[in-house]
Amino acid sequence: MSQQGERPATEDDWWNRLYAASAPDTGPGARAGDTLDDRFDSAVDAVAADDAPEPRDPDPDLDPEFEPEFDPDLDLDPESDPDPAPERGRPRAWWETPADVPAPLPPTAPPRQRVPWEPPRTEPPPAPLPPAPLPPEPPRPAQPPAQVPPPAQESAAPPAAPPAAPPARPQVGHLGDGPPTYDAEPTALPPARPQDLDELVADTVLDGARYGTYILRAASIRGDSARYRGEPRRDALLTARFGTGDAALVLVAVASGARAAESAHLAAADACRWIAAAVGRSHARLSDDIRAGRRGDLKSGLHRLTDRSFGRLRTSAAEQGVQPEEYSAHLRCLLLSADPACRTRVFFGVGGGGLFRLRDGAWKDIEPMVPEPTAVTGDPVVGFGSPPAETPEGDRLTMDLGIATPPSPYIEAPPPPPAEPFRFRASVARPGDTLLLCSTGLAEPLRSEPALAQELSARWSAAEPPGLAAFLADAQLRVKGYADDRTAVAVWEA
Repeated sequence: MSQQGERPATEDDWWNRLYAASAPDTGPGARAGDTLDDRFDSAVDAVAADDAPEPRDPDPDLDPEFEPEFDPDLDLDPESDPDPAPERGRPRAWWETPADVPAPLPPTAPPRQRVPWEPPRTEPPPAPLPPAPLPPEPPRPAQPPAQVPPPAQESAAPPAAPPAAPPARPQVGHLGDGPPTYDAEPTALPPARPQDLDELVADTVLDGARYGTYILRAASIRGDSARYRGEPRRDALLTARFGTGDAALVLVAVASGARAAESAHLAAADACRWIAAAVGRSHARLSDDIRAGRRGDLKSGLHRLTDRSFGRLRTSAAEQGVQPEEYSAHLRCLLLSADPACRTRVFFGVGGGGLFRLRDGAWKDIEPMVPEPTAVTGDPVVGFGSPPAETPEGDRLTMDLGIATPPSPYIEAPPPPPAEPFRFRASVARPGDTLLLCSTGLAEPLRSEPALAQELSARWSAAEPPGLAAFLADAQLRVKGYADDRTAVAVWEA
């Protein structure tokens, strides 16, 4: 009790007096803005400056799982609230600047309340954002206006031409009633010995050149029979140039080894190398004789060079212990001057083969003729169609009376078999001529099969000579019954 006789007031007494039923209600007219709610809002505003902002209700537009609780006493019409509390931004702390504080969010509509009997609604996904605009294109350079043709010249555009087909590759064909027995492509390789790898011979050799007024093509091909059996090519081909400038001399040598000899391909290669070495040592003199047209000197000189080369073949056969005919070859050569003013073409050789000339679309066999072994030529000799004669000293020669004479003690071995006759021809070429030198493998079908001669004439009578690949395909035109090696050397005159 106080000194005035009153009991001290407690907290409950204060609360009772404030909310007592008997306390008069001042009403809005007595003191506007002084209700309990107004005081509470004022206190919250005062504290918000120092404390953290009060949490706001979740936004149903940002949180799809938010669902407000249903209050039956709450009015469902959002317009019934005369003074909804406005949104406020986050208050600024003492260390922040005004630029660091984010701007207040725009006001959002209050969430829609769901009645107890209404099922939950699923909000559709937000529409995708439109694509970002592309950057503006750089300005294009000004172009002159297109020329518009007058109406009288308007016409439909021609259709696009189809792409040109690639040129056909040269293919190896055949002539005659049927295909040859063997395939056109190689089948088996020849055997090799590790200690003698330099003896290997390629299946095909191809070469060419252009000097003066002529174009040269040369090819040597293993025959179909040798390709099938795995035998080496017995034909040999060698092309060489000696000297320079107009005095240069071109040699083409073709050799064919004996058919049944085991070392036929080696003998053919040796024959080509040795005749080339002999010509190379004398090329200056030979070039002068060809340009000057000295046919007699050329024939005698080339005859000696050929005999020396075959003498070396016989020597090599003796060293190997074989018969001379087993290590020998047929040899045919061409000598061509590089001087544009010289059109003399010289052929020489020993043995079989072919020499042809194509002029005005017709072939002519220009192989030099040689006398038969039994033919009688030359002047009469003693004892063979001639009367007895006297020597210059006056001694009279008599005929053999059939008296047997002992063999000469100076002859240790029988003489070598008679050599093949030497062949020589020098001719002047005309513009447009084609000269063909070939081995027996091509000469025989060219002489026996008119279809082959006609086909080669049609191919080689064109304005331009064939290239290397086309010439190789032409030289391989096959005829049934001819399967030997083929070597062809052709010279086109401009």
